[in-house]
Amino acid sequence: MAKPAQYFRAGAGAMIINDEGHVLAIERADIAGAWQLPQGGLNEDEEPLDAAYREIAEETGIEKADLEFLKAYPEPLVYELPREARRRKTGRGQALYWFLFHFLGSPQRAGMATRESRGSRWMPLAELVDGATSFRKAMYTRLTHEFSDYLESRQGLR
Repeated sequence: MAKPAQYFRAGAGAMIINDEGHVLAIERADIAGAWQLPQGGLNEDEEPLDAAYREIAEETGIEKADLEFLKAYPEPLVYELPREARRRKTGRGQALYWFLFHFLGSPQRAGMATRESRGSRWMPLAELVDGATSFRKAMYTRLTHEFSDYLESRQGLR
């Protein structure tokens, strides 16, 4: 089936927090210095939570066993790509289901480069939001408000 001329790609994203309340940000493989939360499109017949686990593994190397699921954002969040960034694969932008996870693994498990990222690092969420591309800022700000209780309550758990 042909894709319509104007569409938003369905996807899933993940915010992973550590015991200090920092989030794991990935550096895009294709753009040095571009940091974002793990995210990607849904495969056909894939459930959003399953897609989030898959994207986390693909972009960070972290497996499901190293994660504690905490919360789902109550609705998909949408961002629109600038005209010059639109592609056949991405369409006009993405409509993403978002999930919050607590990282249970050893610190060495986070930070490795994969085929989809140059690597990752833990950072305060505010730093990620400040450095995000303009079309992601509003979405990350909404995630900040929804997940703020977890970011604060997870500090010092270990």
